[in-house]
Amino acid sequence: MTNTHTMKLVVHGAAGRMGQRIVACAVAEPDQWQIVGAIDSPSHPRLGEDAGQVAGVGDLGVALTDSWDNPCDVVIDFSLPGALGGISEVCAQRGVPLVVATTGLAPDDEAAINQAVQSVPVLVSPSMSLAVNIAMDLVGRAGRLLRGVGNRADVEIIECHHHHKEDAPSGTALKFGTIVKGAMGQSGETHGREGRPGARPEDEIGYHAVRSGDNPGEHTILFGLEGESFSLNVRATNRDSYARGALAAAAFLVGKPAGRYNMNDVLGITS
Repeated sequence: MTNTHTMKLVVHGAAGRMGQRIVACAVAEPDQWQIVGAIDSPSHPRLGEDAGQVAGVGDLGVALTDSWDNPCDVVIDFSLPGALGGISEVCAQRGVPLVVATTGLAPDDEAAINQAVQSVPVLVSPSMSLAVNIAMDLVGRAGRLLRGVGNRADVEIIECHHHHKEDAPSGTALKFGTIVKGAMGQSGETHGREGRPGARPEDEIGYHAVRSGDNPGEHTILFGLEGESFSLNVRATNRDSYARGALAAAAFLVGKPAGRYNMNDVLGITS
């Protein structure tokens, strides 16, 4: 982390699975973080309860509410698509940096981000996992190397998540695909296969989404060549990897000028 003082944090989506883990991980680092706001939907059944109790870490003296008034250094949004507009507008009005960890963003959400970055620093990433973002850099490097030697490489992206996840493929899988296309030039894609689709086109990326149990997230990017293949696999063993990555992003963002940032900025990846 780049800041040495205790930073005041507001969590948007604090009653959700990831919001609870962000609260819990922040509470575990009292020298770095102070929770000053915990926000969720006005209709959430636990509104008014202590945010620490909701997260399972004891009383914090901060109630779960649908807005916040206390001064803060940064906001982390881990809510749902469609909920971003309101929080980004408030952050822009108050000059507060915003980390957008919500995935599956709709066009209205992207428009809200584009408006907010005119006034405040906003970090947006399809995954807050540090390991995933390092893997994205490695996948891009592999794609550029393969394209450089002119070999055909069939790329398949397999992702597995818990059965509660609503979007498919995951935003992270789609980002891996975007990186591969940028490195190798594919323009086609397919989502699963059945029947007799025929021989696999060269100019295609295949996506496969698995929903099973409580898997917090796993992605495999398979490069298939003639006579050999290799794959890159990255997986989370629990949700704290995303929570700690979001906190690292929040610490990075404090004090930055207005603009749009991503996890490459946090990690110092320049390629």
